[in-house]
Amino acid sequence: MKPGRNEPCPCGSGKKYKRCCMNSISKQHTSMLDDIEQVAVMNPNLSLEELNIVAEQKMKAANERPHPDFCGLSPTQMSNWLYAPFNELAWVTISTPEDLSASPVMRYLALILDEAMQNGGSFKATSKGNLPIKIVKSASELLPEFAVSQFERHISISEYAGSNEDKFNALHYSRVLAEIVGIIYLRSGRYHVKKTAQKQYLTHGIQAFFIPMLEATTSQYNWGYLDGWEHDIDLRTFWLFMLWRLQRHGNTKQLIEEVMIAFPDLLLRCPEDEYSSPSQLLGTMIESRFIKRFLEFWGFVTVAPMRHANELRTPDKVEVQPLMKQVFQFDV
Repeated sequence: MKPGRNEPCPCGSGKKYKRCCMNSISKQHTSMLDDIEQVAVMNPNLSLEELNIVAEQKMKAANERPHPDFCGLSPTQMSNWLYAPFNELAWVTISTPEDLSASPVMRYLALILDEAMQNGGSFKATSKGNLPIKIVKSASELLPEFAVSQFERHISISEYAGSNEDKFNALHYSRVLAEIVGIIYLRSGRYHVKKTAQKQYLTHGIQAFFIPMLEATTSQYNWGYLDGWEHDIDLRTFWLFMLWRLQRHGNTKQLIEEVMIAFPDLLLRCPEDEYSSPSQLLGTMIESRFIKRFLEFWGFVTVAPMRHANELRTPDKVEVQPLMKQVFQFDV
């Protein structure tokens, strides 16, 4: 059955049919039918079932052919990266590094766990349900140890320091992730570490929670949580493709262009206003939600703020950190 214009393209690209294969489908069908006809002529004894097998094999070969819009990935590879569960992702190996000292998220989690373990498995939360000032202060003092410290801003606007959790985005992010994963929970005004998590921490250290926290980041955590945009643009689906491209070239502007080419429907969800075009809005979201409040919070990249000339915004400079390459090894 021929797919509808707005249905997912049967090639597995993740795009709508009208923005992927519809324009070239007649040419593809003609080529496919010519190939099958040639096979039938050369093998007149083949049954209809056998010809169907030939057609399936040719379709499979087409789906495994590199696609230029996907930076050389095939539709099959792209489909896996968009839709496969975290533990079934192919063409990439995701490892837990032995040393996580360069990761703000994991260092903050260790502070939370240590405070609880020193107090029988729990500690008192603030009246607002936030982490106590003691942990906030300890987390702030870690800033000089992170690569982001080379671009340190005034303490009042730093993502990596603050007077309380409400003003400390990276720490708040880490605490929320730990709750999503089920490592900690709030009850009766106290944060508790689950018994199973306590055992894991004592046995394997902070490394025990690296993969669960990373998986929660890419599938459960709301990337729009810390910003004020109303637009429902979920970039999580494309996280692995974006990470692969950024690890490959480290160029923010090029990454944004590659995303727009591979997934043009994203621009349709970005309404144009007096302040920015759809492409500018999408680019800003990629920088904020994906690069700064995912990759940088985890210690995978650093971002050097660029000055704006003549009121024209310039994408920030991204430097891939060793931790990213230790965690993600791509086989494409």
